[in-house]
Amino acid sequence: MTIAPPLSAPAIGKGRVSRRRRPRSAMPGLGLTLGLTWLWLGILVLLPLAAVAAKSLSLGPAHFAEVAFSPRALAAYRLSFGAALAAGAINTVFGLLIAWVLVRYDFPGKRLASALVDLPFALPTAVAGIALTAIYANTGFLGGLLQAAGIKIAYTPAGVVLALVFIGLPFVVRTVEPVLSDLGKDIEEAAATLGAGRATIFRRVLLPEIAPALLTGFALAFARGVGEYGSVIFIAGNMPFQSEIAPLLIVTQLEQFDYEGATAIAAVMLIASFVLLAAINALQARERQWRSTGQ
Repeated sequence: MTIAPPLSAPAIGKGRVSRRRRPRSAMPGLGLTLGLTWLWLGILVLLPLAAVAAKSLSLGPAHFAEVAFSPRALAAYRLSFGAALAAGAINTVFGLLIAWVLVRYDFPGKRLASALVDLPFALPTAVAGIALTAIYANTGFLGGLLQAAGIKIAYTPAGVVLALVFIGLPFVVRTVEPVLSDLGKDIEEAAATLGAGRATIFRRVLLPEIAPALLTGFALAFARGVGEYGSVIFIAGNMPFQSEIAPLLIVTQLEQFDYEGATAIAAVMLIASFVLLAAINALQARERQWRSTGQ
């Protein structure tokens, strides 16, 4: 009995040579989702930023420098970025403290305290500004007491910092809180059994773990503070060279129909914010690399 030879590849495929298929991804749809992601980011983020850059470049270098770096604009930049940095630093300390209390302890009213942390997210910024002004003005309850002690909050740069602390606190708390929850108490107890004190446990054990989250919360609070408008204009006083923030100066330029000047100031704030956020992200990447290498 004669056995027929095995069929060749072209015979099996009826004249077509079989091709090796590309391995299928475990999560299909990368091309479509990636395209939609870039499209959505382009429409919402890149296109408006490109419009601001293009409008500001139409001024020409001389006019751009004259408007964007005028003494009034420089004073507004110093207040906006300085107050945002100060408020971010304050929120980093007290946000960590509040997150620690909410995660580590059980106490009556814990749910209420957690809900109050999120209140600046839900509260309209104008309402927050009016409330802070009513409390800290000279005729307010706390403002009157502070005025008697020689401390003035409302209508000063200190009022700007106070408003930015109010609206930036949830960013730090909600960023650090899940990290603390994942850590648990085991590592603290293990360090304590080895003879480490509370300060040493926090500095050598906890802080390296929560540092990236703290930097992220600071960056979010800072970014929100730089562009904040509604909660600041009521308590700031809006005096040029004293308590005028950069977003208010942009609105002032728009009210005077100086659209090019407004976009020039906006472009400077945009570039400065990008530089600061890039520096913070670089610090976070360096921290992660240091932790991964164990150096």
